[in-house]
Amino acid sequence: MSKTYKMKIAGLERELPLCSVSDTLDIAAFVMFGDIEITEAVSRELLKKCPEHDIVVTAEAKGIPLCYEMARQGCREYEIARKSIKTYDVNPISFEVKSITTSAVQKLYLAKERAEKLRGKRVLIVDDVISTGASLKVLENLVEQAGGTIVGKAAVLAEGNAAERDDIIFLEKLPLFPKN
Repeated sequence: MSKTYKMKIAGLERELPLCSVSDTLDIAAFVMFGDIEITEAVSRELLKKCPEHDIVVTAEAKGIPLCYEMARQGCREYEIARKSIKTYDVNPISFEVKSITTSAVQKLYLAKERAEKLRGKRVLIVDDVISTGASLKVLENLVEQAGGTIVGKAAVLAEGNAAERDDIIFLEKLPLFPKN
């Protein structure tokens, strides 16, 4: 029987599976893929807390449903920083990231034409979970390089020490689960 962590998010109860990320640490996996009810609810609640913005930006992939739904309910514009260069991505800008949930260092890319959509815009950066803040920092660098102004950084959950940060907006705290 696998272990889980039960929590209430935007008024909805969810049971998150505990997953090992190292010999000494488990995390509760929050995945919005396929969960339209939670995606709509958390987007609505986050938008109530976020400043006015022109465009929403996230990193590929788990933040995509949140980014899309927040843009759909709000400003109607969003952009995704990609994990790989596609043949149609001309002159991309990029930065590296090492996330708690990914074993290798990754790069995030934003094609020149997509980066130009951010120039002079009020940008809201969103993600499903902020933990170490590594992915968030890469998104900040991409937005700044593209000429956007970051007006807020938001996530559904702030994991571990991220919940103590005063520069992010989030709905709920998510504990870490040290192994004995």
